[in-house]
Amino acid sequence: MCGIAGIVDFNSNHNCISTVKSMLQAISYRGPDESGIFHSSSVTLGNVRLSIIDISGGQQPLSDIIGRYWIVFNGEIFNYRELRDELKNEGCKLKTKSDTEVLVQLYAQHGKECLDKLNGQFAFAIWDKKKEELFLARDRVGLRPLYYNITDGVFSFASEIKSLFKTNYIKCEFSHQSLAQVYTLWSAFSPYTAFKNIFELPPGHYAVFNRDGLKTGKYWSLDFNNNHSPGLSDSLEQFDELLSSAVRLRLRADVEVAAYLSGGIDSTSTVAYIKNIEPGVLNTFSIGFTEKDFDESRYQEEAIKYLDTNHKNIYCSSRDIAEYFPAVVWHSETPVTRTAPTPMMILSKLVRDNNIKVVITGEGSDEILAGYDIFRETIIRRFWASQPGSSLRPMLLKRIYPDIPHLRDASPNILKMFFGYKLEDTDNPFYSHLLRWNNSNHIKKHFSQEIKETLSDYSPLDDLENELPSDFNNWDALQKAQWLETTIFMSGYLLSSQGD
Repeated sequence: MCGIAGIVDFNSNHNCISTVKSMLQAISYRGPDESGIFHSSSVTLGNVRLSIIDISGGQQPLSDIIGRYWIVFNGEIFNYRELRDELKNEGCKLKTKSDTEVLVQLYAQHGKECLDKLNGQFAFAIWDKKKEELFLARDRVGLRPLYYNITDGVFSFASEIKSLFKTNYIKCEFSHQSLAQVYTLWSAFSPYTAFKNIFELPPGHYAVFNRDGLKTGKYWSLDFNNNHSPGLSDSLEQFDELLSSAVRLRLRADVEVAAYLSGGIDSTSTVAYIKNIEPGVLNTFSIGFTEKDFDESRYQEEAIKYLDTNHKNIYCSSRDIAEYFPAVVWHSETPVTRTAPTPMMILSKLVRDNNIKVVITGEGSDEILAGYDIFRETIIRRFWASQPGSSLRPMLLKRIYPDIPHLRDASPNILKMFFGYKLEDTDNPFYSHLLRWNNSNHIKKHFSQEIKETLSDYSPLDDLENELPSDFNNWDALQKAQWLETTIFMSGYLLSSQGD
């Protein structure tokens, strides 16, 4: 990952170069290889770089051929080689081999329509010197973060919120409504964050800031309206082609690419595809737990032996989780409701200590392929709801939580107490997540009296319902659950605390 930051100040009221330097210093760990700043009368852009593609030639900020457009970019454009050839065929001469230059030149040629051509994970900002206009964009599902603030007409942006607080004009204050969202949904929903007046550019969106102010637009959204349903054989063939292509593209780098190997279906499958594409030596990494109820080392060992990888692992104890947890919160920049991100930080440190910059993971597959327990739980709860008095139907829930002792050994009455919340409210658009969100909601009992009073008439679910896609109620139960999990949980919680 890299880090980007910048300020647009049309009145030149601030020492923007000094401020942007401080903003970059706050996130210097994102880009330890090099840094750079572009400054003109109205804008200052900065970047700290973790070099992966064109190590010697991809320094940022970078301009297009004629110097009109200047870019700072965090991420990777996986299909940059194909796009580079396309630009060359259009007569464009490029001076580097980097995906950054391909991106800025694509924007110079096609404007915001360039976003439709991109296959990648990205957050970037491009300054148009002629129009005096800043264009920003974020990838489709929000793998790369991008935050901003507007104070007295000054637009500031960065890869992390803590960077914005390095200015002397942005206050660090919690938003009470956002806290209510976090302690219900596990995340504030986009574009809001846990902090007042700090916003994120939502996944699949772009923004334009100029003297007329800020305008945002959506260029992509998760859509379940394609009614074309190929047969199982055709579906498997298409999926195999898509996953093979996705893995192959992610192996494009000028540095070594490694992989996580947890022993689960997702990472094991991904590693198998990598070995099929590039049969040579592959470095893999995993984490185990000293507490046997949570340890999956035996599955990892089976996968390592079968796939023949050069493997390194580390064990995590309760003491380790307690030690690293404050750092996890600091990096997550939002209240964290679980300690699960902590082992991932410990694992990522092991990777970095082995001089690896890029790892392929299995994140996102559970959302797309409905792998999470919450999807199966919803099916069982709906089945149970058709006969709510049944003592047998809730027992099915024990089958999907065999590794959780207090659920595995629970009686029917205990299962009813735990899983019976709004059991028969099957027409509720949030039915799949009502139980989870109700459990999280109890944390709000610990809010101060002042915060409780400001939130007395506020409902995060009412707020969220107003933001649902217009055709949400036309989708089936699984599609609704997948949309909620992907749109709210994956980007706002999973990727912010366990990814970039």
